[in-house]
Amino acid sequence: MEKQAWEELVQRLIQQGVLRSPKVIRALRRVSREPFLPETVKSSVAVDSPLPIGFRQTISAPLG
Repeated sequence: MEKQAWEELVQRLIQQGVLRSPKVIRALRRVSREPFLPETVKSSVAVDSPLPIGFRQTISAPLG
């Protein structure tokens, strides 16, 4: 997993003022969206946009 990239995304969202709730920050640090992604897009786990999960569906952007 791209733990460092995920933490960098969380830090950037905190600095931008998008993440303010300690509970939400703690949750994002504990649970990455990587386990929910197909192998073909796991390398994009820390991209701040929706990602395809198959069946013409997407997983939400982290800030979404």
